[in-house]
Order: sequence, then C-alpha cells, then structure tokens
Amino acid sequence: MKGLIFTYLMTFGGAAVSLVNPFIGLLIYICFAIIKPEAMWYWSVPIGNYSRIVAIALLVGWVIQGFGNWDFGRARLTVLSLIGFILWAALGAILAPRPAVAWHYIETMAKIVLPFLVGITTIDSTPKLKQLVWVIVLSQGYLAFELNTAYYSGWNRVWLEGFGDMDNNCMAISMVSTVPLAFFLGLETRSWIAKGLALLSSLCMVHVVMFSFSRGGMLALVISAAVAYWFVPKKASHLLIFACAILLGWRLAGPQVTERFLTIFVSAEERDTSAQSRLDLWRGCIDTMTHHPIFGVGPEHWGTVVSKYGYREGKLAHTLWLQTGAELGIPGLLLLLLFYGSCVWRLTALIKTKRPISDEWFRDAGRMVVASIIGFAIAAQFVSLYGLEVPYYIALIGAGTLKLSSAPAIPESRPDLASMPFNATAFNYSKP
Repeated sequence: MKGLIFTYLMTFGGAAVSLVNPFIGLLIYICFAIIKPEAMWYWSVPIGNYSRIVAIALLVGWVIQGFGNWDFGRARLTVLSLIGFILWAALGAILAPRPAVAWHYIETMAKIVLPFLVGITTIDSTPKLKQLVWVIVLSQGYLAFELNTAYYSGWNRVWLEGFGDMDNNCMAISMVSTVPLAFFLGLETRSWIAKGLALLSSLCMVHVVMFSFSRGGMLALVISAAVAYWFVPKKASHLLIFACAILLGWRLAGPQVTERFLTIFVSAEERDTSAQSRLDLWRGCIDTMTHHPIFGVGPEHWGTVVSKYGYREGKLAHTLWLQTGAELGIPGLLLLLLFYGSCVWRLTALIKTKRPISDEWFRDAGRMVVASIIGFAIAAQFVSLYGLEVPYYIALIGAGTLKLSSAPAIPESRPDLASMPFNATAFNYSKP
C-alpha cells in the first residue's frame, strides 16, 4: 500500500507542481526512471502511465516558464553534442529500411533528451544541483537495498529475472554508474546521517553488481575504484573511508563472484561460449561500420543484419558503443562519445585548476561525475542498452556543474556590494 500511495502522490501531486516548477517534475521523473514503481511494488501498483503523466506536466511547465536559460557556459559542447546525436539519429530514421523500428529508437531517446534539456536549462543554483545528485543516489540506493533484501532472503532477483525490463547485465551497468556518485557524495557531505546514507547506498550498489554475476559490471567496478582513488582528496579521513570500502567490497565478493570475474582473463581455448560470441559480435559491428560508415544500417537495425554473421535475427551486439556505430554510422558514434567525453574532459580540467571558482563544491561534483561516467563507459562495452537513463542524468549533473561554474568567482576581498545592508551606490560621489 505504501508503494501505491507514494506512486500516486508523486505522479499527480508532482504533475501539478511541475506546471509551476518543472525542475520538481524532473526530479520525480528521474526517480521513477530508476525505481520503476510498477516493478518495485508489482503486487500493489497497477500498470500505468505514471512517468508519462509527470513528463507531460514538466514539459508544459517548461514551456510556460519560457524554456529556461539556454546559456550553457562550459557545458555548451556537451549539450550540443547530445542534440546533434538525436538529430543525426532522426536523419538515420528517415533513411532506414524499417521506419517503424527506427522511430521507436527516436521515441526512446527523446524521453531522455527532452528531460535532459529541461534539466540543463532550469538548473540555476548549487542547491538544485545537489537535489539532483541526492535524488539519483537515494533512488538507486533504495533499489539496491530492496534487491539486497531479496538476495539475503534467498531470491537473487537480479540474476534470475532482472528488474523491470532490464536483465542482470543492464542492472549491473546502472549500479556501476551510480557507485562513484554515491561514494563521493558520502565523502563530501558534512552531516553524519547524510554521509551514512550515501555510503550505505554505495555499498548496496556494489553488492548488487557482484551478485548480478555480470563480468563487464565487475570489471567496470574495479576500474571505477581505481579512478576514484586517483581523484579522492588525499586526506587521512578520506583515505580511511576508501580503504574500508575496498575491504568491505572484498569481503562481499565470495568465491563464486571471484571465479566468475577471473573468467575475463582466460585464454581463447578456455573462453566460454558467451564471452566468445561477444567478441564475434563486436567484429561484426566493426565490419558493418566499414561498409556503412556514414549513416549506418539505421537506428535499432543491428538485429536486421546480424544474421549475416551467423546469429539469429534480433540478437543484440552486447556493446553500446560498437552497436551505436553500426546503426548510426561513425558520425553518430562520435557525437555520443563527444557528449560523454567533453563532459569528462571539462570536469577534469575544473577539478585540477588552481584558479578560484564560484563554489568549491563543483570540484566534488566533478570527481563523482568523472568516475561514474568512466565506470559506465567500461561497463557499456559489454551490453547494448541505449535507453538506460541513469548515465545521461549523471552527465546532466556534470553539465550543470560546468554551466554554474562558468560564472566568475567573487574574490573574498571584494564583497558583493548589492548584498550589503545599505545602499552602496549612495557613497558614489563625484567631484563638482
């Protein structure tokens, strides 16, 4: 019953508020994209258009509010790359042999790109950016907690049936993408309660990746940990928390998880059928790109040509990046890589710069987003999941950080006169 009440309250109450404040609707939309109420509380929440209702309301509110602020600052390249990507995909859909299939891809991506644009045009303060981070972390953390609860009760839901419309590998990518976000949030927050919530969420997500038995997810998790160590501020308290996290992760990885992970590194003679088929499919994608380098074979059309490589029609390539290149051509792949890559590049520069910035928290946001996107990029090489929302919204945090950090820092020695309790302009005297 609590799930039903929560879902209806967020849907209809959020839709009403979104007409006035579309950013609130965006937060609810992202929450629903992660927890999927119909799947989370399948016994009480009927199938419905909850996300669609919120989405329509937030888009209407966005229009009423004048489409927000389109001055993206340092995030300009990231935002334009995403817009260019969906426009290129739409052009590919026009030319595709099966238009209905191709336009389904465009519809799916529009459900991500439009909320992204609402977010980047309405994020105008650090508190809003922090609200976005917390919504993603707590939503993903709650999902991870429920999946852990099921696992310890004897039902490994992720491994046996996945969650919602995602299988175990897709769930592993979703969790890996958010682990660094939650970890760095736990490091930087001052409240012990908030710190505990963020770090506990991170630990629950790590364990989900492990009992998902996704080798790509496990490899991405290890690489994410290495990247996180590189960016962790080298304070004693931070290093202690990092060491504890590594030890707990090692403790949670039982012999079955370790054995599964080590199969990544076996020789070709020992490689299992699943791993070998991935390599064959990747080669097929590369071959397709060489024959269709500009527009590819069409959005969501890889399944129509995969039979040429000895597999049944409709089989996915098990790689987001190479399948995108096969379907949208090299320009489409480059635009998607530029979307994530420009965000990582600009945030890394922001983290390392010695110049003053308007809010030091932006460096913390940069660390969490860079580590998260790198983890996602590694994991996505092993799964074809173009419609996963979480990585795009993590990139939204990065783009919002770049946008807000474009404002010049105010020197401490020169306070803002407009904030003083007197009219500073009254002291502007000129000589007669």
